[in-house]
Amino acid sequence: MSKNTIHHICFLLISYCSFAQVEEIIPPDYIKSIYFNGGTTESQLPIIALGETITLEFDALNGDEEDYYYEIKHYNFDWTPSNLVKSEYLEGFDEQRIRDYENSFNTLQTYSHYNLSIPNQYTKNIKVTGNYIMTIYDDYDDIVFSRKFMVYQQQADVGVQIKRSRDVSTIAEKQSVDIAISSSTIQFVNPKKTVKTVIIQNNNIKNAITDLEPQYILANELTYRYTEASSFFGGNEFLSFENKEIRAANNGVQYIRLEDLYQTYLYTNTSRANQKYTYNPDLNGNFFINALNSDQPETEADYAWVHFALQYPKLEEGSHIYVFGNFNNYEIEDATKLEYYEEEGVYSKAILLKQGYYNYKYAIVNNKGDVDQYTIGGNFWQTENNYKVLVYYRELGARYDKIIGLGEINSVGITN
Repeated sequence: MSKNTIHHICFLLISYCSFAQVEEIIPPDYIKSIYFNGGTTESQLPIIALGETITLEFDALNGDEEDYYYEIKHYNFDWTPSNLVKSEYLEGFDEQRIRDYENSFNTLQTYSHYNLSIPNQYTKNIKVTGNYIMTIYDDYDDIVFSRKFMVYQQQADVGVQIKRSRDVSTIAEKQSVDIAISSSTIQFVNPKKTVKTVIIQNNNIKNAITDLEPQYILANELTYRYTEASSFFGGNEFLSFENKEIRAANNGVQYIRLEDLYQTYLYTNTSRANQKYTYNPDLNGNFFINALNSDQPETEADYAWVHFALQYPKLEEGSHIYVFGNFNNYEIEDATKLEYYEEEGVYSKAILLKQGYYNYKYAIVNNKGDVDQYTIGGNFWQTENNYKVLVYYRELGARYDKIIGLGEINSVGITN
């Protein structure tokens, strides 16, 4: 192989890496209860205003009190690495050890609880808006896991309305998101190219709608009122369980057994697709850690094997059912794949989870990797969902995508 050929291949590889979108890295089995928060009650995907604090907490169950380090990188709208050097988006330093950790107290499952807040004495400030990824490393410079977050500065008004689908064929199932963007401080230039949007349902960035162009431009106001492109399936309310009292059955828990760890058996779920919609208050996929009679559930809450069960016909070969929610960052992973038990006609899986309150759903994944979270749970236009709209703007000649606005709304007041 000639030297020129080698150089050409290297150039292609570098180009591919430079433009490849970055995905979050799933943690190993011994990392649990990742809680990534931006000062709200939500448990994942912080979207914070410039200057606000973000907090990352997690447990390591290997009992080694290992050292973990963090790194923060800035990304473009499409999650390709931005051209900014670190000093342009961070004041201070990252690649620091997480110094705040405590060992569990009076629990059957031993663990170390780690807590990181930004800003801190080393990473003093995030200086610019945009997309970011926080990556956690171990002592061997191996990546343990990563999480996305966003930083915005409210320079635009972002009006959001939720309406029933304008498409008659999906009017009973879908919710459409209408957007109106205006700004008194930014004069939008060529907005169809320079303004980009991301619509996120229930903090699940994996099914976000991205990069819609404004349909109507009147002076400095941009309007998005699509028939289909900005609509989401309404889905159904999340299922839930609570085991803050680990020794007694609570909401969603049928019975408990004590072995090496507590075994928490949930009531068997069934398909809700052919049932009528019933409003059932939920946390829109979130979870929180809680333990009865404990002032410090971060280190005093125990872990239990939670047994999920779903009565459902056996799927065709190559298709599988998973349980997911914010508790596992909506990941499709082996640890949450249900197994089918022929005699009972039930899909089941035991997942190690910390005491608390959890929302979850079941999803079918076919042999092509398509994720369907609606066939089992059902689809209803009335479902209460949370929506966030992020607005990105890249000025002419700018080197990165700013986030200039955030709009948020709940579909509880959905209209026709």
